[in-house]
This record gives sequence, structure tokens and C-alpha cells, in this order.
Amino acid sequence: MEHNKIGSVMTSDVVRAESGTPFKEVARLLADHRISGLPVVDEDDKVIGVISETDLMTRQAAAPGPYGSKPRFRLDGLTRGARRQAAKAKARTAGQLMTEPPVTVHADDAIVEAARTMAQRRVERLPVLDEEDRLVGIVTRRDLLQVFLRSDREIRDEVVQEVLGRTLWPAPHSIGVSVTEGVVTLTGHRERKSETELAVSMTRQIDGVVAVVDKLTWRIDDARLRPDERALQGVADDWPRRL
Repeated sequence: MEHNKIGSVMTSDVVRAESGTPFKEVARLLADHRISGLPVVDEDDKVIGVISETDLMTRQAAAPGPYGSKPRFRLDGLTRGARRQAAKAKARTAGQLMTEPPVTVHADDAIVEAARTMAQRRVERLPVLDEEDRLVGIVTRRDLLQVFLRSDREIRDEVVQEVLGRTLWPAPHSIGVSVTEGVVTLTGHRERKSETELAVSMTRQIDGVVAVVDKLTWRIDDARLRPDERALQGVADDWPRRL
């Protein structure tokens, strides 16, 4: 079963900067395009860092106060992260301002992988790379939310075709599928518990699924059987046919 790929929801026309792009030009790019961040690339379109509004604010925070006083940094007493912030406070170019190494994804990665990366790394956007690690797009949290705009019918069709039709056999129609506001309810009876668990697990991975209500029943709890006992119960070596 294939998930929608990041390439299907990313923005291909990427606003970018180079290492030598002046600070004010970076600010102008963000303002003119109404974006909150952008990637920094080298001459080969390889992403070497990213800049966010927060990075620019660090520079602004270091400006003199109303009475001419400036924040003072004692680099020898700062942590590594604090030293980076202090250096950004004096940045004049994108290369000095950017955060590195950049967190990126590839166009062929699944949307769920991008969502997981954003959550784990606490970032709002990810540069998207091709197979040669060159910048081809950018994906934001808003882009990823598009999967939840899929209709209930689209979700149901994918569950029936991909989860039941191509994975569970025989008689995939023994399982009923209904979808309401992204919540999938599975009903019916299967021979083995492992089959019902597989159906539920794979349904949860369908793009746009909010939750799965498991109302499936089974006759044999094969999770407790040894491998040789499962064979005696008629479990084919090649099932499921395609994960």
C-alpha cells in the first residue's frame, strides 16, 4: 500500500536565499512573499541551512535599546546553543543567520514521514529534495493538513481496494467499511484474529483517517499459536499478499 507522497502536496516554486544574500534582502523576501521561513542553498541547489522569522528576530533583539544600551554576550560563559544565538545577533548575511544542518525530506517520502519529522523536530516547514539531494520544493504544516480534506468516500474506496481487496483474502467483502468525518468503522468476521489486527493497523495508515473503530470478530486467536500450529490451521505462507 502506497501513501500519498510529499511531492504531491509540496510547493514547487520555492523562495530561497544563498549564503551571501544580505540580511535585509532575506527580510524583504519573507515580507514580500508572506512566508515565515526559507531555505538557503549553495551553487548546486543543495540546501545548506534554513532561516525563519525567529532567526531575524534574534538579530533585531540585539539592536541598541532606547537609551543606547546593547545586550552583552560573554561567549566564554554561554552554552553552545547560546553561542549560536549570539553569533546570529551579529549576522549580516543569510549564511551567518541560517540554522544548520537543515532538516529535510525527499519528494518520494510518504506524507506521514514529513508529519512525524515536523512533530519530532518542532519545525513548521521542510525543504524537499530530489534523488540527487537538490531542492525541488518546500512543504509546510498547512500542506500536510490537506490529507484530512479527503472525502469520506475517497477514504472508504482506498480502504476497500488497498486494505481489503489486495491484502486480506479470501472473501474481503466479509468486512464492512463505513466512514464518517474521517472515522472508519470496520465490521464483520474473519477466521483469524491476526487478519483483523492487520486490517485495523493498515486502515489507520490511510491518509486522511482520523480514527478507526474496530468492531471485527474472529474465530481463532492465532496470536497464541506456535508457527507449526498456525500452519496446521491453514495459514498460507504467502499471506498477506502485499503489505
